Amino acid sequence: MATSALFLAVVGWLASASIAVAQDDTEVCGAGLRAAAELNAVSLARMAWAPFGRPETGWAIYEPMVAGEVSTACAASTPAFAAHVAIWQRAHGLAGAGVVDLATLTLMKSIWQSRRPFVAASRLACPAPPDEAALARADAAESYGGKVILLRPSVLSAYRRMVDAARAELPAVRADGRLLTIFSGYRSPAYDDARCHRELNCQGVVRATCSAHRTGLAFDLFLGAAPGFPPDSSADANRLFIARGPAYRWLVRKAARFGFVNYVFEPWHWEFVHERP
Repeated sequence: MATSALFLAVVGWLASASIAVAQDDTEVCGAGLRAAAELNAVSLARMAWAPFGRPETGWAIYEPMVAGEVSTACAASTPAFAAHVAIWQRAHGLAGAGVVDLATLTLMKSIWQSRRPFVAASRLACPAPPDEAALARADAAESYGGKVILLRPSVLSAYRRMVDAARAELPAVRADGRLLTIFSGYRSPAYDDARCHRELNCQGVVRATCSAHRTGLAFDLFLGAAPGFPPDSSADANRLFIARGPAYRWLVRKAARFGFVNYVFEPWHWEFVHERP
């Protein structure tokens, strides 16, 4: 099928699917691009790539973000997911085949990173930390493991509104009081410097010499952890466990309403975008 004909077929499918969604509030996932869906099911688990400089296998960790980017609730292995990907690819100047390939993921990563004001600011110079006396302290119930958590007041206020919404909408959060508690907020440059030297990973994928935490705009949330791992382990097994959990998937869909974006390598790491770093 020619590219233009494929595009028109996908648009027609999306139009009919949107009618079905409006009628029963359920997205039609079994209709769409079947051949692309089969390829996506394979690459989801097998694609070799290194989006953050460390080799990874598959893109299942990023599946919720990809689904959110192309505006679908369907699983990555479904024809409907592939159809949404094809529309997104065409809109961004890529071949609209519906296959999640390296070019598609690379562009998506660039877009996700561009939504973090800290990334743009730190290219010029590492942002100066705020006055610690002006930071707000999270309540004990908002802290994971009794840690002292400091954030800019606007960030803490937005966080509280977000958690209230999550508890209202997500049974898992109501059932587990630890979910969405904060295990890291503001960290001083001196603290981070000592930490990265102690762990011998300065400016690595896990420990950066210029961390977003120094701004008071970033926090790490407890979203669960794979058995045997701490909640901020960057091991792929832990990241995948978190990415498949209901709390992270809710955040991917809803956190932007409250001004937060995700650093996608770390599902637990979120940054507030309504204040400058």
